[in-house]
Amino acid sequence: MGGIDRVGIVGSGVMGSGIAEVCARAGLDTVVVASGPDSVEPGRRRLRKSLDHGLRKGRLTEAERDAVVERVIFTADLDELVDRQLVFEAVPEHEPTKTDLFALIDKIVTDPEAIFASNTSSIPIIRLARATTRPQQVVGVHFFSPVPVLPLAELIGSLLTGEETRARTEAFVTGTLGKQVIGSPDRAGFVVNALLIPYLLGAIRMVESGFAAAEVVDRGMVLGCSHPLGPLKLADLIGLDTIAAVARALYEEFKEPQYSPPPLLLRMVDGGLLGKKAGRGFYTYP
Repeated sequence: MGGIDRVGIVGSGVMGSGIAEVCARAGLDTVVVASGPDSVEPGRRRLRKSLDHGLRKGRLTEAERDAVVERVIFTADLDELVDRQLVFEAVPEHEPTKTDLFALIDKIVTDPEAIFASNTSSIPIIRLARATTRPQQVVGVHFFSPVPVLPLAELIGSLLTGEETRARTEAFVTGTLGKQVIGSPDRAGFVVNALLIPYLLGAIRMVESGFAAAEVVDRGMVLGCSHPLGPLKLADLIGLDTIAAVARALYEEFKEPQYSPPPLLLRMVDGGLLGKKAGRGFYTYP
């Protein structure tokens, strides 16, 4: 069985463009499928902005940046995935959207050995796998934002994931993309978010109750616990809609109060105050 050198990513947002960047920087032929024609150019700009930031930080040269840009094709046509050997799904955290997408790419991708990997933060992989005719080739690969900087990926195999798929995916993520991998059982939230989300929700409840302002909570955790970022700023960075979606998935599976999304979080999402990507969350961004 040959190696993987043709990769597809569905989703051109922060996570999708980040996955595309690490794939292209590893020398892979990379296709990114945006949600529609209007999302193609913003996705391309997002990738270029990240590469320019890496250039300023000394993480790559101008020649390397230009080579990455050349390796990535942005499109709105799912049919461009037809010859891909590995497809990453990085669309919003909404189960029906993801299952519909997996059913579509299953029909489009012709390689009988192709791997379908979801970047979901919380949705059980087995539900996505069942939307395809090859559930043994569906796996979870949960990256962390910003993908080009953070070294970790969670690898999640469902009860239906084949051992060969698991092994090939781990070899690709570690050997080709240079990430470190931790394994997780196929349960909502996996390892990291099952620990992180209750912490973030607790911080939001503290603000909601009037016990402490967001700035106070964040200063306390940064200066008192040596966290690099306070929980409210981290929530803004992740996206409050994503936090709410993961919390809902965790609460649906475990029915534990610590996972229940606070009303303040839900109202902010309803109002479009999604954090840094929207220009306003617990903080305001330029």
